[in-house]
Amino acid sequence: MRKLVYVLLDGVGDRPDPRLGMRTPLEAAATPNLDSLATRGSTGLVYTVGRGIAPESDVAVFHMLGYRLGEEYPGRGVIEAVGSDIDFRDGDLALRANFATVDERMRIVDRRAGRDLSDSEAKELAAALNREVKLEPPAEVLFRHTVGHRLVVRIRVPGVQLSSNITNTDPAYKKVGGMGVATSGSGDMRVESANPLDGSHEAALAAQLVNEVTEEAYRVLNSHPVNVARAKSGRLPANMILMRDAGSKLPRLPSISELHGLDMAAIADMPVEVGVARIVRMDVARSPELLNYGWKASKVMELLQSHDGVYVHLKGPDEPGHDGLPEVKTRSIELIDSGFFGPLLRELDLDGTLVAVSADHSTPCQLKSHSEDPVPLLVSGGPVRWDGSRRFTEPEAARGSLGILEGPSVLPTIIGRYLM
Repeated sequence: MRKLVYVLLDGVGDRPDPRLGMRTPLEAAATPNLDSLATRGSTGLVYTVGRGIAPESDVAVFHMLGYRLGEEYPGRGVIEAVGSDIDFRDGDLALRANFATVDERMRIVDRRAGRDLSDSEAKELAAALNREVKLEPPAEVLFRHTVGHRLVVRIRVPGVQLSSNITNTDPAYKKVGGMGVATSGSGDMRVESANPLDGSHEAALAAQLVNEVTEEAYRVLNSHPVNVARAKSGRLPANMILMRDAGSKLPRLPSISELHGLDMAAIADMPVEVGVARIVRMDVARSPELLNYGWKASKVMELLQSHDGVYVHLKGPDEPGHDGLPEVKTRSIELIDSGFFGPLLRELDLDGTLVAVSADHSTPCQLKSHSEDPVPLLVSGGPVRWDGSRRFTEPEAARGSLGILEGPSVLPTIIGRYLM
């Protein structure tokens, strides 16, 4: 059976941008290696979670791996807790959080504390939160910094099963069922109170505890020496945490092997992608550096020796999308093309290997947030017939022979048409 390399480029999808001559970053980027795959492959478009939905990465990745999740979705907080090696048990409450900047009226100045919070600063702030934020016993709270402005919060009340059926304090995302969905994120945003979404004691208690954590976090962070130093140097203080996507149960899903009949490994770096891979029981490799694309290309070749396929999640394009920087996003795509696809294609036997390239969601630079736009899909190698595609871009994919797919159908389509 042929091998599969399945690559998701984080947030790569975009819209035509006047700063790029009404091209998308994919169109503006010089991508000779992706172009070479396109000229022997087929393309299409994918709505990763559903039409009209601007998904977060966690649920989008699950869907792109073939899992169709709805009301039973456990919430991103749980996924990141698993990916961050946090001791999480059913009945605990886990939330994804951001270090953010707020003013004295709780207006949000920056959801990501200037996007320049160093890991050392964030770890010091998280340590202070763990020392100084105390909930009324027996409730306990744990803060775990992950990368940059990101952290995970776990709340536990021994003997009590907390409910995740509460609203977010981060106004840029709302809960739809168990999923996080991006809002417009524009206008006068303020820290919101968590509210129960049903009449249960467990949801009311969970919301109360989250609100206590919010108040205590501001008290600890606003006067912390790290933030005093940041303010003195003209940088935004990380004086608040914004929480979203609460979860209170571990997901129980079939393994990737049970679902697709493939023994898959994963290359992932961020806690959410690591958590997804662990939950569907893939072997996970993490690179020594987030953007070390050469290491990841070499690791793909190594893992193909012992697995049927490798899922690769590549960071890079998403953050400049959030920052509204199309030129930077274009360069990040070019780095992936030269640093990952270049060395990979020099080593890969495309007659015996399928390469599929897509994304988890679109992050248009003009919106500075995830959008409901479909993402391009390219399948190349093995028996795939060329459909006239020349490049891996949104317009080319819209004309491709694969048509329009839903995220959960991507892998079954690839496996059914080209691997079996």
